[in-house]
Amino acid sequence: MTETPAEKLRLDKWLWYARFFKTRTLAASTVAGGNVRINGTLAYKRSATITSGDVLTFAKDDHIRVIQIDGLGVRRGPAPEAQALYTDLSPPTRTPKDKTTQNPAFEGKGRPTKRDRRQLDLSKARHLE
Repeated sequence: MTETPAEKLRLDKWLWYARFFKTRTLAASTVAGGNVRINGTLAYKRSATITSGDVLTFAKDDHIRVIQIDGLGVRRGPAPEAQALYTDLSPPTRTPKDKTTQNPAFEGKGRPTKRDRRQLDLSKARHLE
């Protein structure tokens, strides 16, 4: 018996299927908090229905996600299956500079030695001058 994908699906269920949230409850509380837009309109109901072609905008972690829905799916499957449900339209995120690359006195290989700490202190003192 094969299941055919529905033409419409609940928003919280799709966010969970697409693996944006670990649990369906987290997805539902995000929608209920008014943090998700469907095609530019705020969605407050977790039971809001979505279809293929809709564009979702929501905050996830430390950046805004803009997602176009390509498929609705029938289950929460593995990650490759979940990634096939959408196209990410978000602008690329900047990667934060690594703290160890900012300071050449310490290479960042494990715990600094006493000599590394002295060099680090000296470079900080010179930088403040």
